[in-house]
Amino acid sequence: MANFAKGLEGVVAAQTRMSYIDGEKGILEYVGIPIGELASHSTFEETVFLLWNLRLPRQAELDAFTKELRSRYELPAGVLQRLTALPKNAEPMHVMRTMVSSLALNDADPNNIELEQARKKALAMLASAPTLLAAFHRYRTGQPIVAPDTSLGLAENFLYMLNGKKPTPTMAKAMDVCLVLHTDHGLNNSTFAARVVVSTLSDMYSAITAAIGSLRGPLHGGANEGVMKMLNQIPNVDAAEKFVLDRLEKKDKIPGFGHRVYKAYDPRASHLKVLAKQLAADTGNTDLYEKSTRIEKTMESAVAAKGIYPNVDFYSATTYHCIGLPLDLFTPMFVIARIGGWAGHVVEQLADNRLFRPSVDYVGAHGVKYTPMNQR
Repeated sequence: MANFAKGLEGVVAAQTRMSYIDGEKGILEYVGIPIGELASHSTFEETVFLLWNLRLPRQAELDAFTKELRSRYELPAGVLQRLTALPKNAEPMHVMRTMVSSLALNDADPNNIELEQARKKALAMLASAPTLLAAFHRYRTGQPIVAPDTSLGLAENFLYMLNGKKPTPTMAKAMDVCLVLHTDHGLNNSTFAARVVVSTLSDMYSAITAAIGSLRGPLHGGANEGVMKMLNQIPNVDAAEKFVLDRLEKKDKIPGFGHRVYKAYDPRASHLKVLAKQLAADTGNTDLYEKSTRIEKTMESAVAAKGIYPNVDFYSATTYHCIGLPLDLFTPMFVIARIGGWAGHVVEQLADNRLFRPSVDYVGAHGVKYTPMNQR
């Protein structure tokens, strides 16, 4: 087949007005606004409004959107009982996939994909996801589940529910910035999965559930856990260079480096690097940050000429650790952020839908005769 592209690389499969990426120049924009400006000046709630409405909100609009989002923090009736019936040793990503999907059971009209209804379902999932994750972590660690505080923003409320106390302003701001940076990123694998599912005119719950399943993979959202595991394997800063060079000599990949899209420095990583440095100093994790910078310096000398730079996972691992997140909550945090982007793409797909049905290049045999059982 002449137009075969393995992994669909280079194939344009959809149009979007939500986010723009120039991998050669290291540019990421949400609705035309550079990601650095949003990370510096916006909030997660405002960023989601921007992506869903393709413009920044006026103050009254943002207030109304925030009020509606906070009103959905509390889980629907029966959901908490389903959550606490799960095994305590279940992996959080499997819990998120299962519990977000289960929200459809509390919806009297789960299959409604009219655009306004789809947005309302997305808002409910976005609001419920932090509560689900925090509640499961408290349940599995034998701590009382903390009810959401509707006076707090989504990022701050999540950390409050997770730890049982309000975070410092620095911690809350850092979490909010991480959510902004992770909200959307073009037609990545999980976003594509969501659009493929809803292109059948399936429902918002099914589309988001499929996206969560995609994000769990270590080649996608799960990569940030690999970065933290690597940092934990390196005993001290001085050992970082040898660790990297040894792995490169064996042709092993270094977690957190390289990206399918970026051939320049990932703009999200640039912002997270600054954030990680500040948090490391504030929380006594300077050694961890210095390990990271030593790894980056070694990689810069070894492979930067090949277009291999830190990606968003590299410094997000240090940032999440300094905030106090357990390792297996790193990728579920990504889910909370990305629901905002996924939902926007689902609505965008529904507004101008065509069923995804790519062709396949058959490379097997032809005309093979059936062999009877007694002759095999």
